[in-house]
Amino acid sequence: MLKVPSTAAINQLMANAYFTDCFTYHTMNKGQSAMQVWLDMVKKTPRWVELLMWLRNRVVILFGLKNLGFIGDVIPAKQACDYLIGDQVGIFKVLSSQEQEVILEDKDKHLDVKLSLFLEPEGDLLKLYVTTVVHVKNRFGKVYMFFVAPVHKKIVPATLARLDAVS
Repeated sequence: MLKVPSTAAINQLMANAYFTDCFTYHTMNKGQSAMQVWLDMVKKTPRWVELLMWLRNRVVILFGLKNLGFIGDVIPAKQACDYLIGDQVGIFKVLSSQEQEVILEDKDKHLDVKLSLFLEPEGDLLKLYVTTVVHVKNRFGKVYMFFVAPVHKKIVPATLARLDAVS
């Protein structure tokens, strides 16, 4: 796994994780916050990813898991600065929001998933670190991750690649 910067708060949440990954991407530095970059990213979620979320939601309901909705389910008129701790943003809740890093979370009886978007300025560019940390709570969580982990490793880079695409 790619090393997460030592100053990223997500590091404190990685102990005993069942699954972790980290992807990087460079984008233009426009002085945007981590939450703004997250919103920009999820608004451009590839259609095939949302189709997979739709399929996931249909299948897991049979096993007692909740329907998460869609990654890009954000309120278009809501600004990054309007999101507070505990607010829903797409499929996640805001756990922590700082200018340089936003940590989002989804919990259920099987898994505790945390996602961090950490910004590292590099002149005219921003280096983005998207880190996912999953703690499983039971055997069903492990089975779920067996199927989700390989797909997750395709979804994050595909979504990052669309970040700078013109809408």
